[in-house]
Amino acid sequence: MNNSIGFSKQKSRIIQISAFFLMASLGTIHAQTIKGTVVGKTNGALPGANISIVDAEAKAVSSLDGDFNLLSPKLGEINIKVEYIGYETKIFPVTIKEGTNDIGYITIAPEEKKNKDEVKDIEQVVISRPNALTQAKAYEIKKNNNAIMEVIAADAIGKLPDRNAAEAVQRVQGVAVARYHGEADQATVRGTPFAWTSALFNGNRLPSANVLGNRSFVLDVIPSELIQFVQVSKAVTPDMDGDAIGGSINFITRTAPAKKTLSVSGAGGYNTFSQNATYNGSIVYGDRFFKNKLGVILSGAIWDRQWGADSFDVTYNTGSANDVQKKSISTIMMKRYMGTRRTIGLNGGLEYKFNANNKIYFRGMFNKFDDIRPVYESYVDYTNSRYQYNFRYSHYQTELYGMELGGEHSISSKLNIDWMLSDYQAKYFLDTPPTNDIKGLPIATFRQKITGGFTNLSSDGKRYWSFDSPNGIGGEYLDYSSDTANPNEVMRPDKLLLSQLVISKLDNNERDKIARVNLKYDINPNISLKIGAKYREKDRNSSYGYNAVFVPTTTSLLTLSQLTTTDAPKGTAFLNGMNGDYSQYIMNPPTKDQLFQMYSPEFLQQNGFKDFSNAEANATSVYTGEESVFAAYAMAEIKASDKFKIIGGFRNEATRLTLNGAKATKEGTPVTTVISESIVESNYNAFLPMLHLRYSFSPKASLRFAYTRSFIRPNFGDMSPGSSIDNTSNPNRITRGNPDLQPTFSHNFDLMGEYYFNNIGILSGGVFYKKISDIVFSDTSIMNLNGTDYMVTQAKNLQDSNLLGFEMGINKRLDFLPGFWSGFGVEFNYTFIDSSVDVPRTANGVQYFDKTTLPNQSKNLFNAILYYESNKIMVRLAGNYRGKSVETINQNLGPNYYIWSDKNFTIDFSASYDISKKVKLFIELNNLSNESLRLYMGDNKKRVTSNEWYGSRGQLGVRWQIF
Repeated sequence: MNNSIGFSKQKSRIIQISAFFLMASLGTIHAQTIKGTVVGKTNGALPGANISIVDAEAKAVSSLDGDFNLLSPKLGEINIKVEYIGYETKIFPVTIKEGTNDIGYITIAPEEKKNKDEVKDIEQVVISRPNALTQAKAYEIKKNNNAIMEVIAADAIGKLPDRNAAEAVQRVQGVAVARYHGEADQATVRGTPFAWTSALFNGNRLPSANVLGNRSFVLDVIPSELIQFVQVSKAVTPDMDGDAIGGSINFITRTAPAKKTLSVSGAGGYNTFSQNATYNGSIVYGDRFFKNKLGVILSGAIWDRQWGADSFDVTYNTGSANDVQKKSISTIMMKRYMGTRRTIGLNGGLEYKFNANNKIYFRGMFNKFDDIRPVYESYVDYTNSRYQYNFRYSHYQTELYGMELGGEHSISSKLNIDWMLSDYQAKYFLDTPPTNDIKGLPIATFRQKITGGFTNLSSDGKRYWSFDSPNGIGGEYLDYSSDTANPNEVMRPDKLLLSQLVISKLDNNERDKIARVNLKYDINPNISLKIGAKYREKDRNSSYGYNAVFVPTTTSLLTLSQLTTTDAPKGTAFLNGMNGDYSQYIMNPPTKDQLFQMYSPEFLQQNGFKDFSNAEANATSVYTGEESVFAAYAMAEIKASDKFKIIGGFRNEATRLTLNGAKATKEGTPVTTVISESIVESNYNAFLPMLHLRYSFSPKASLRFAYTRSFIRPNFGDMSPGSSIDNTSNPNRITRGNPDLQPTFSHNFDLMGEYYFNNIGILSGGVFYKKISDIVFSDTSIMNLNGTDYMVTQAKNLQDSNLLGFEMGINKRLDFLPGFWSGFGVEFNYTFIDSSVDVPRTANGVQYFDKTTLPNQSKNLFNAILYYESNKIMVRLAGNYRGKSVETINQNLGPNYYIWSDKNFTIDFSASYDISKKVKLFIELNNLSNESLRLYMGDNKKRVTSNEWYGSRGQLGVRWQIF
């Protein structure tokens, strides 16, 4: 009760403070304050510009909107200097009066390319090409930021064929992405588990409706066209959210431009797998009204594509008592996806400047991702000697929408305040079939008995791959054959019997309401203090599991051929990444209407289906959660000398979590299952000291050091008091929560050096180390319940872990080469990460500690880009590499049964041609290497658990900058 009262009071204080500053007086006296906005002649607002007063100590750096606030030491005429990478230095006089001096927009022009004969130092040659100037924005933000950070500008995102937010950050040094059916959907910094990287929108962590209650946000819902900047922070400062062990990725949405703009783009494309069309379009409009006081921005994007993927999946008899037979094959599944994806994004913003000292803004956004993917699954079940065919009509829907209201106020020449109130919601749900009151994912299962048995079995009668077989019989998966003893005993629609109808429920939503306020006080030109507070109230509702399981009680079963079917989807040949002909496993599936009609009461009654739904599973797979977080921080920025800067302080985050769910217990004689309410409460505090040091050897070279303490909260789904059961897979699966999970903490050390080339390039490198405690991992084991094997997954805490790594990167334009060759450039970054985790395991009464790496962590990451730029042409060939990583840890069986993701290397291409100053033609090609996604078990990559192929895609389009 006392905790609840305390959180309510803290929330109330922040709202009261925010409201106070919103209504603060607009006429406060401001000594000699200079305010303005730095803009490029052809490139909009310029963030990170250096503004100073000639012959004085006063200096400032422009914000992301190009705004700056500079304190003049005297009245009368002074000279202001503005410096920016790739632009001409501008010096101009200003007459300073008492109070606020609003000098409006300061326009600077790109530095013209000099004739090499006119300069003695070739490094003074600066490329004035527009493509190079977009990188200048990112470098200025990175160079002047207190945090160790990488930055991408919107213009740079558009240079590569990256259509969603996750793909936009995959080129960043130290960032790795996860791919789902060929598209990146999650991102992580420095190879750490995905939940260890916080995804932010305008500085606030995004709510997540992830299917299993993970805190990692799925980024494929956000079109890249809505993003203005991406900031990847590798060492956070106290004014940033502290739940970011890997780092944070802050997506900053578009804001009102300095002048009227309207641009549109449109493209059409082709997917080599589905052999079908795609299209993409976007529009951006912005303007200013009422003497530039009111700014407006509107942007929208749509990406519609036909897509497909084939997958070859294997499960093994890991629950066997015989160690050798643990690696024998239980089932083979050959699966095809073929569907439509549609991403729609809308973003709008308003800002109003009452005067130079007071500004308020409003932002709103809506994103929708429809993933329509009928799934066709053909099983060869060696354990039960049968074929199985599953057909499901999947229409997953993801939504992210919300709004924020904020303001920035200068209360005096030394005190500045900003505040924000936001409300965002994420949803992930299924809403079919329409013929049944129970909504979810409809799955129809057909089975056909194999009566003649199998050949090519090992001496123990089990099916293996040859390298695991006791007598070397079995072959390899790329040459897979079912090896039925009777070659005529193949899957047939007139033999496949309708054996089960299931509806899998999915309805997750999460809502975050946030209030925050920051105050900055400049004690003198060399020392600034900053304090702030944030309150977040999170509500989560999760429903994931099986709503209904219908099984026929009659022996007169329907066959697949007796139903209304449609042609199997076309596209590339089935499993053409393998060596055999697998067309025999392609069945004509039921039509969508037929599938939905099968769940109608009339169909179920006429065909003898009875509801065998597991009340226990239904009850325990539903939970609600409320989480309140109050955070406060204090930090100081100290300019110890012209070359040395210190940023130090602390952040404290207090968390209160309550999960409400159900727990099933078996009791009595005879045994009965009792469903009871279960509540999980977790209250903890995170005190996070931080120190950043930056030494500048010159304006172009600096060295940074950072010590930070950060943490990660356990996932909701991992702590849920209940569990979910999947009865359609082979083997059946159980996912259960662990209410006793503890948060993960980390001490982080970073040392990074940066050198900026004159021609808009960079050389950077450094080392980092993390000491981590209470790591959460996903443990997988086999459990036998009532004679049936279940694969059980549950999250657990591990002991301490260490992570050590280094990274380096270079972006260099080869302008020193003669003629045509001077347009070439190279961009390369590499990250090496070595982590160590001890996993306890007990075997024969003896406890062992198995060493492995962090889940999802790759030892090697790199990006390599070769590009050519001229006044009209831009060409880029990009390679992205992510090394192997452990995905699932089997604590009971040890490393030989861990599931690994194999190394992945994709090659993408993009090019553009400026037809005129306003019209650009572009082409984008993805996955030219036709890379597949591979998972395997243990120490042999041929012991595959899943291999998925999804082909290549590309599009051709035009961008028109109307004004």
